[in-house]
Amino acid sequence: MRNTIETLRREKIFKIVAIVFLVVLGGSVGFILFEKDMAFPDAFWWSIVTLTTVGYGDISPATTGGRLVGVAVMIIGIGFLGVLTARIASVFIEEKILESKGMKATHVKDHYLICGWNYRGPEVVAGLRADAKVGESAPIVIIADLAEKPLDDPNIHFVRGDVSTENLKRAGIEAARVVLVLSDERLDAYARDAKAILNTLTIESLNNKVYTCVELMDPRNVEYCQMASADEIIVVGEIGTNLLVQAALDHGISRVVSELVSNRHGEDLYKIPLPARHEGRTFYDVMCDLKKQHNVLCIGIEDETGRRLVSNPRPDHALAKGDQLIVISTDRPSIS
Repeated sequence: MRNTIETLRREKIFKIVAIVFLVVLGGSVGFILFEKDMAFPDAFWWSIVTLTTVGYGDISPATTGGRLVGVAVMIIGIGFLGVLTARIASVFIEEKILESKGMKATHVKDHYLICGWNYRGPEVVAGLRADAKVGESAPIVIIADLAEKPLDDPNIHFVRGDVSTENLKRAGIEAARVVLVLSDERLDAYARDAKAILNTLTIESLNNKVYTCVELMDPRNVEYCQMASADEIIVVGEIGTNLLVQAALDHGISRVVSELVSNRHGEDLYKIPLPARHEGRTFYDVMCDLKKQHNVLCIGIEDETGRRLVSNPRPDHALAKGDQLIVISTDRPSIS
């Protein structure tokens, strides 16, 4: 609101509004002087109708003086009214241009913040949008050194430039839900990872509570990224290599994995809280119940701290309050 008022003041819109009001007020007074038995509210209404060229015809001047007042209101008023509408339109157009060029600060909360941009960027956004947890309306903010907003989405906000302290604040880092750090494909592998780790350090220095997911190219740099306090690290080359080897050993496995990690088709991986009614039960009993009642397959457990994740636990493993279940399902499950 403060920025909007400042913009209106800078464009002298308040002064133009005051002039238009004075024209309407002066026309009303002049109309009363020449048109006898005319009440001020009726004269004020006539002046507004005349200035805007609506011309209802319910009130019209009968004297020469009243008609001259009407001519003055039309000529002077229409001119200033045109200037007013043009200035207001220019403000909105300027705001839109600045937003698309990434030159405006964002004012969103609980958003997904993408730092950097590469050819995988559109796929990342599409994957987020495909999940019910994000949907089409959740705000996404992109910080990237691009000429303009990379995607045409009304709920995507763009901040132009590098991942600096200033730009992170403009992107609302303090209120972000998750930050995704993408590698810069314009650099070599070593420089990409160095930049991603530096960006992570900057992010964590401003908000160490936000969940940070970082994309790396070289597995040897994972240790340094962990030192930068990244919450989750994805090594792109390592994942591709492992899938390639697995596909050679067990044909078709790569297709299954690709389906599980894509939110846009087939079965997907989700993490859901353990329903209260299953606390204290064994993993086998819970797995059977979820499959039978909800067609959801449980394949792993994460403890309350989020630091220990067990895939394919023992059948007699007892589930505790605060555990998270790693499941495979067609859609994000909502189980109570």
